[in-house]
Amino acid sequence: MDTLPLHHTKWSDRLAFDVALTLEGSGETLDEIKQRHRITAASLMTFTKDKVFLKKVEHYRGEIRDKGMTFKLKARAQAEELLTTSWGLIHSPEVSPAVKADLIKSTVKWAGLEAKADEGNGGAGGGVKININFGNNTPPMTLTAEVEGDLIEHSDEL
Repeated sequence: MDTLPLHHTKWSDRLAFDVALTLEGSGETLDEIKQRHRITAASLMTFTKDKVFLKKVEHYRGEIRDKGMTFKLKARAQAEELLTTSWGLIHSPEVSPAVKADLIKSTVKWAGLEAKADEGNGGAGGGVKININFGNNTPPMTLTAEVEGDLIEHSDEL
């Protein structure tokens, strides 16, 4: 079984970031980029025809122009590359289950996939809220269930 992350492109986000830095005049030379990323001039020319690569480079250029070279931007680029290392550790039989669990939890957190409490319900995590009104003289009754999904509201007052 292949335990390496899927690579849909021959280029990495780090390469796009380095090219953006060079184009903005604050990075390495193209020769240094080719050497560090172990690519040829022909490969680089192929990447410049990839619309996704060009969009990624332009995104990074905008970040560099608008926000400058901040620590956060550098850390984000480094974190993207470290995901490959994390993947390898998670799938390595030599790594302890506790370390694997921490890496998985961290990855879920960084991706913004953690379950969050519904602040409107005082911290309850339910996804469905049903209000039933039996008429003018009775107070409304609220049922809350912990069910995932979209909220659909219904009213007889149509």
